[in-house]
Amino acid sequence: MLEKIQIIKQRFDEVNDLIIQPDIISDQQRYTKLMKEYKDLKLIVDKGEEYKEALDNKSEAEEILADGSDAEMVEMAKMQLDEAKESIEKLEGEIRFMLIPKDPDDAKNVVVEIRAGTGGDEASIFAGDLYRMYSKYCSDKGWKVDVVSTSEGTSGGFKEIIFEVSGEDVYGTLKFEAGVHRVQRVPQTETQGRVHTSAATVMVLPEAEEFDVELDMTEVRIERTTSTGPGGQSVNTTYSAIKLHHEPTGMIVSCQDQKSSHKNLEKALKVLRSRLYEIELAKKQAADSAKRKSMVSSGDRSAKIRTYNYSQGRVTDHRIGLTLYDLSNIIDGDIQKIIDELMLAENTELLKANDDVI
Repeated sequence: MLEKIQIIKQRFDEVNDLIIQPDIISDQQRYTKLMKEYKDLKLIVDKGEEYKEALDNKSEAEEILADGSDAEMVEMAKMQLDEAKESIEKLEGEIRFMLIPKDPDDAKNVVVEIRAGTGGDEASIFAGDLYRMYSKYCSDKGWKVDVVSTSEGTSGGFKEIIFEVSGEDVYGTLKFEAGVHRVQRVPQTETQGRVHTSAATVMVLPEAEEFDVELDMTEVRIERTTSTGPGGQSVNTTYSAIKLHHEPTGMIVSCQDQKSSHKNLEKALKVLRSRLYEIELAKKQAADSAKRKSMVSSGDRSAKIRTYNYSQGRVTDHRIGLTLYDLSNIIDGDIQKIIDELMLAENTELLKANDDVI
């Protein structure tokens, strides 16, 4: 492990020198990437210094015990040795987790798409419940939520809602939410009191920057229309709504949330880039799964990942067999405990896969 820490320290010193170079500072894209790497490496380097200090304390205590000439020093050395061993074990575990290769997409903002699935009006209502759950969770974390487009359900909720989330390490946190969410409850429209099962699909796309995806605008047809739905302030009478047609893939992206045509176009392009980036990401995940089967973030959007059972007040995440009887708080945005368990499961898998690195 000391050898690995030393290699990281050498890279840390290199990055430390690079970020003060004028040509690097003037290249904002490269400077931002290097600063992120600097912060990540510094955490490991600092933890490595603690680890070396604990090893030194252990060696010093062992030397005193081997000498054994001073009874008082021997007693102190025994205590020091116990503390050092405990500290070494703890630090080795922490460093092993820190050495797991990070997904570069984890730091990205995201585009989230929630679509009502099977279940008719009830599925749309459930999609609305999921949107409120994520909105509350993001608000509690200090993240910004910005709606791109909506298609409202006939009895409430959404047939589809697309929104952006920006903040710190958003994709690394929300990527575990991608998949099919299922609800079991008595719908408001049900007169016989029977429990129905409905579903909604959640897609979490890392927001692609311009340098992530080369978008050929000659392949994008831009359609400008008037907005539909609630408006006012001339929103419904001006050609501010944007619909993009990506000819090679047949993708269509709409945005009418903003009053400005320019802002709607900017948002729609973000979504289009993110969807194209996700196609490449899915290919990479498929290639990775040949080496490592991840039960947590497989990228399979058709997989049923979670059930919300209202009659039992139960939420079950099927990937890790986690069941919590706290549905009212979870649907109100308290999903961190679920995400923490999913992160732990993912890290444990990654740790096993990377044991040969250390």
